[in-house]
Amino acid sequence: MEKFITLKSKAIPLNIENVDTDQIIPARFLKATDRKGFGDNVFRDWRYHKDGSVNTDFILNNSKYSGSILVAGDNFGCGSSREHAAWAITDFGFKVVVSSFFADIFKGNALNNGLLPVQVSAEFLKKLLEQVTAHPETELVVDLQNQTILVEHSDLSENFEIDAYKKTCMINGYDDIDYLVNNKSLIEAFEAQRMH
Repeated sequence: MEKFITLKSKAIPLNIENVDTDQIIPARFLKATDRKGFGDNVFRDWRYHKDGSVNTDFILNNSKYSGSILVAGDNFGCGSSREHAAWAITDFGFKVVVSSFFADIFKGNALNNGLLPVQVSAEFLKKLLEQVTAHPETELVVDLQNQTILVEHSDLSENFEIDAYKKTCMINGYDDIDYLVNNKSLIEAFEAQRMH
């Protein structure tokens, strides 16, 4: 995985609550097992009309907005447990999703795939959505080391929680296996001590 320490980026506001994993990546696109290519179909039924034409009203199709941070409404990633939802979001180019609540399984899948779910208060999320929607050039800074998210050139900021183990993994670019391999000498020392 790619290391994640600090990210400064513009953001795309998705002011929709209860976005479920079937909306993120519809079930008909789950045939592949390779993580690549899922970004092409992220939010497919919202990005395109049934005839395949681009839905110009959908925020991801609005060229005013860009960036690798998705600011979403409350209860993001609910529904089924498909890991493909995290794959699709990262393959599209997002590195962070901000919401006031994440479904637990989606949150775990995101962290396991290098996507940082930043959970903020409802009040902060409302201000963030308003700011980014009104001013598409707004840049956000997500600092994983200090667990803060802020709006550049403003006093709008908030701390966020993250599991200490997952934080270590993301900062170092480790998946679970990398973490174990990196701690091989400590594990061997512990096992040797137990034998005595």
